[in-house]
Amino acid sequence: MEIPTQTTDSTEAGKARRKPGTRRLQILQTLASMLEDPRGEKVTTAALAAKLDVSEAALYRHFASKAQMFEGLIEFIETTIFGLINDISSKEDSGPRQARRIVQMLLEFAQTNRGMTRVLIGDALVNENDRLQDRMNQLLERIEASLRQSLRVAVSQGEMPADLDTGARASLAVAFVLGRWHRFAKSGFRKQPTDGLDLQLTILIGPAT
Repeated sequence: MEIPTQTTDSTEAGKARRKPGTRRLQILQTLASMLEDPRGEKVTTAALAAKLDVSEAALYRHFASKAQMFEGLIEFIETTIFGLINDISSKEDSGPRQARRIVQMLLEFAQTNRGMTRVLIGDALVNENDRLQDRMNQLLERIEASLRQSLRVAVSQGEMPADLDTGARASLAVAFVLGRWHRFAKSGFRKQPTDGLDLQLTILIGPAT
């Protein structure tokens, strides 16, 4: 669940062979790695350019703005998370197990992609274009909708009470995930989001069957 790495060839021939989009990918990889700084400092285009050993103008040849760079990271997050949710939903028939696995996947995604966690909680988007946070809010709403659907399946299967408020339970699950993401980032990525997860999932959703 990481942005795929690319090998670089410093020779002129290597540069000539560079595939379209390779430099864009390298910029996103570097941005993501800089967001892993446990101090949580704001990443500037000047610092990003210095890390890549290029000029800021070179960055803007590939991205119209810093906001567009963050949009590239958000696109990666969206594609990965919802691809995994669809995979879970198609392979797992049990509603409660679907919901448990979705929550677990969301926490494992953050644990594997530390820099992305700062995007997920909005920490890296402070003072950036408002549309970035709007897009993250929409992502969270889609996650909540996916969990709500899994819980509805659980109710229809008789695995959860018929009077279960699936909307409230899905909202609670998303709040739990957000809390775990925040704790992970604010601890300097020391407190793992999956610590004690089995018991917490049992309280939040129900026992594994």
